[in-house]
Amino acid sequence: MTYQYIKALHIIFVVTWFSGLFYIVRLFIYTVEAQASVEPERSILLKNLNLWMRRLWYGITWPSAVLTLLFGIYFLHIYAQNMPSWLWVKLGFVVGLYIYHLICHRIFNQLQKGIYSYSSQQLRVWNEVATIFLISIVFIVVLKSALSMLWGLIGLIVFSLILMLAIRIYKKVRER
Repeated sequence: MTYQYIKALHIIFVVTWFSGLFYIVRLFIYTVEAQASVEPERSILLKNLNLWMRRLWYGITWPSAVLTLLFGIYFLHIYAQNMPSWLWVKLGFVVGLYIYHLICHRIFNQLQKGIYSYSSQQLRVWNEVATIFLISIVFIVVLKSALSMLWGLIGLIVFSLILMLAIRIYKKVRER
């Protein structure tokens, strides 16, 4: 019974963590784009966006990432004796996701200090990286076979290419 409760909590915090990651980068984009506004609109927007980012990042995203990790460690303990190969692949993507999270934290800190190192276009591309991690991890967990993972990886690469193309097309449409 404990296993099911911990699994449910793990899934809940994965969902809230991803929600935070998706939304924080959108707030990054809005913050960068607010730089083009005129005063006093610019100051008002930046003040509100910085507040929203802090609330989201420290109130939802970070706690969800930590709780996801803690509940995930429980499952590592369960599988420690006989770790299936799909779980190793999943863990590789999860490590990549935590690296993504830490890079988002660096961007968050820069924006809080008024340092704008990325364009809104770069951040739009960056926003899609979390989607790629989400798709990869879900397919690995659900399919659990090496052949399925290979097809999933090929599909992921194709999906990523289509996504990058869509972002370029969207940028051209916006510029008109």
